[in-house]
Amino acid sequence: MQFTHEHQELKRTVERFVAQELNPHVDEWEEAGMFPAHEVFRRLGELGLLGLTKPEAFGGAALDYSYSVVMAEALGSCRCGGVPMAIGVQTDMATPALARFGSDALRAEFLAPAIDGTAVACVGVSEPGAGSDVAAIRTTARRDGDDYVIDGGKLWNTNGSQADWMCCLANTSADASHRNKSLIIVPMKTPGVTVERRLRKIGMHSSDTAQIHFDGVRVPVRHRIGDEGKGFTYQMLQFQEERLWAGANTLRALDGVIQDTVEYTRGRQIFGRPVLDNQVVHFTLAELQTEVEALRALVYRATELYVGGEDVTALASMAKLKAGRLTREVADKCLQFWGGMGFTWDNSVSRLYRDGRLTSIGGGADEVMLAILCKLMGTLPRP
Repeated sequence: MQFTHEHQELKRTVERFVAQELNPHVDEWEEAGMFPAHEVFRRLGELGLLGLTKPEAFGGAALDYSYSVVMAEALGSCRCGGVPMAIGVQTDMATPALARFGSDALRAEFLAPAIDGTAVACVGVSEPGAGSDVAAIRTTARRDGDDYVIDGGKLWNTNGSQADWMCCLANTSADASHRNKSLIIVPMKTPGVTVERRLRKIGMHSSDTAQIHFDGVRVPVRHRIGDEGKGFTYQMLQFQEERLWAGANTLRALDGVIQDTVEYTRGRQIFGRPVLDNQVVHFTLAELQTEVEALRALVYRATELYVGGEDVTALASMAKLKAGRLTREVADKCLQFWGGMGFTWDNSVSRLYRDGRLTSIGGGADEVMLAILCKLMGTLPRP
């Protein structure tokens, strides 16, 4: 993937934003269990960073997806995983289907504020009984005149307790599970929408994650994104970008923890010499850095093909799978070299150990990525 001057300027802008406006507050936000999403997003909107790939008519920059990947990678310089993930939900998970398939009126009402940062979005797909198996969701949206009446609930909603609207996947008919779903914009202040609780997680503490309940929630049919019954298809397309974003966002965090481990082990003495001087340590770190560069090459190749119009379901799934597993490996091996200090709370390696574990679960678990790849390879058992 060839980086232009514009790509480099975007990278510098995002890195500067992270250094000046995110990292100084990360510890405070981690302790609080959430960050001020409206304040942060408003500033991102002022910088034009929330609509890089979105249509110009609604405030976006209409750039190709390589710019989203550059931003995702640069956000990895944040000293936690929660805030970048929340930003990624706004830019690459809750809004792509709306930007592509929503009516002009719907985009003006909901996409434009998400791009300028005056509205916070969340995405509602997973439920207590349906996570990786998206087809199994049970939330319903029953047609009643010019409205949908929504009943059910959503789980694992990043930005959920602060969001202004949700991109909600719901069953709108009794058809087959892949043809009965629609994506619907649900304003979170609509009567019947309840934030039941904020979830206490082992990591990603600065990102609020909510459980949402719908009880007779009435929204206009015009809030539906695109055609009725196409929601599953739209969500699968959205997942391609979400998984590429996850792969790209992982890279700088892994680079950072490896470098932090180099510095820590160089300064830590054991048996009369620096820990880093042990061959098992510096060889392992070299192997881990090599793996990170291999992941970077995979992400860049997938991005280049995606920008060129190709279906990158396989490569995006590989990138997501590799990102999750490599994050677990890097965090675990680096933590070991920190010794007892690695088991304490306030350092980058233990934070990656906590935050990075989600990469193998959210947006499709490792096993789902493997099933997708086996299907595309033709290696799944015949029914």
